[in-house]
Amino acid sequence: MSGGPYRRANVGGVSVDLRSDTVTRPTSGMRQAMAQAEVGDDVYREDPSVRALEEHVAGLLGHQAALFVPSGTMGNFCALRASAPAGTEIVADVDAHIVTYELGGLAALGGVQTRTLTGLADALDLAEVAAQLRAFPGGQTYNMIRTSVLAVENTQVRAGGRVWALDRLERLRVITDQAGVVLHCDGARLWNAAVALGVPPGRLGEIFGTLSVCLSKGLGAPVGSLVVGDADLVERAREWRKRLGGGMRQAGVLAAAGLYAVRHHLERLADDHRRAGELAELLADVAPGRVHPELTETNMVLVDVPDAHAFAGRAAAGGVLVGTVGPTTARIVTHLDVDDAAVSRAGGVLAPLLRELPPLPR
Repeated sequence: MSGGPYRRANVGGVSVDLRSDTVTRPTSGMRQAMAQAEVGDDVYREDPSVRALEEHVAGLLGHQAALFVPSGTMGNFCALRASAPAGTEIVADVDAHIVTYELGGLAALGGVQTRTLTGLADALDLAEVAAQLRAFPGGQTYNMIRTSVLAVENTQVRAGGRVWALDRLERLRVITDQAGVVLHCDGARLWNAAVALGVPPGRLGEIFGTLSVCLSKGLGAPVGSLVVGDADLVERAREWRKRLGGGMRQAGVLAAAGLYAVRHHLERLADDHRRAGELAELLADVAPGRVHPELTETNMVLVDVPDAHAFAGRAAAGGVLVGTVGPTTARIVTHLDVDDAAVSRAGGVLAPLLRELPPLPR
């Protein structure tokens, strides 16, 4: 995108792009893997690189099968629609990505309703969550919609990359099993959650009935996500992928990038988290109350400002691109293409901008 606060700018000849971890470019090793990928027709299930990626990620997350799809939005849709028949509902947090950022696809294309709860990730009592699942174990209640899926997002984008507590997720799995409801994870950044918790991805994966995980965010692949679950679920998701036009042919070139990313870029996510934490500490020192380092658990920093759009524009003029997640909230995201020197340059631009803002009322 060009123009406005999102134009590319330079600091010492280098633009520092902190809008999102989706802006990364393939590394040289990844490009080499793509160039050498063995390919076939994936719609015929004959692409060996796609099969290798799917089998690897399914095993990594402790499930039977996986399906390579072009995007996380399609991954969420295919996974959720495979579990939720038309005319049923999906319960999610009020700020969930599937509710906020996917253009109502579940309703517009899938015939599925979403219902939101506030504080699903932490504040809402789990007994209340259980009471909100319309499961009807004794049979359908007259005219009342049935809950098919409870969806959680880990990490939580609009909360600044916050991570769900393991014990809360495990208790939700018990609740959903008792209700006969599928527990789904929008795991676009599940890899970040695993690194932040210090657990293997499978420790998180095994909690969920279905997952959608992304390759093109923190892991740095150019394209792609995967739907993960049992074999029957993945077959239903494959049908939805085709309906949506997501069937790919010689997709092994893209799958090879994803497989390289999963094999080489998981552990290094800790570097992104460290850099985000260091930047949060720096900005909090110059603007107390506007940045909360204790809430920076992964690779995102939220900044409270009077006008997020104006702040992003001023940052861009100084050579640093930042995102916005609300009228008064700017978002900074560290990623594969941001090293220590880039973080230092970003701090040198952003700190003076924050220092100029009026202090927050006490």
